Amino acid sequence: MPRVRLISLLLCCAPFALPAQQPTTPHDSVRGAIRMVDVRARTLEVTTGVGFALRVVRLQVPAGVPITDHQSAQPQLIGLGALQAGDVIRVAFGGRATGFVAYTIERVGRMEQP
Repeated sequence: MPRVRLISLLLCCAPFALPAQQPTTPHDSVRGAIRMVDVRARTLEVTTGVGFALRVVRLQVPAGVPITDHQSAQPQLIGLGALQAGDVIRVAFGGRATGFVAYTIERVGRMEQP
């Protein structure tokens, strides 16, 4: 009888334990200049690098992702369409089967044009 109770308890708790195992926190971050913004596809490409090594990170931006502008004294929320090529951003993101997905985006500056 105790085995039946234990098994039924485990079967009742299993559906609640599975969603808790999925990662919901970002596992990586990048700081760099926006190379391309596609508002329709909700994607952007960020060029970043250390020394002579450059890389381009392509990110999907879901509709609920907070995008803030930190260029002024008070950070304010902006939309994806407000981001432009040359903006310097900091992005927290995570990997999924479909690619990298942004969790937060902060615009911290703008690249200077020579």
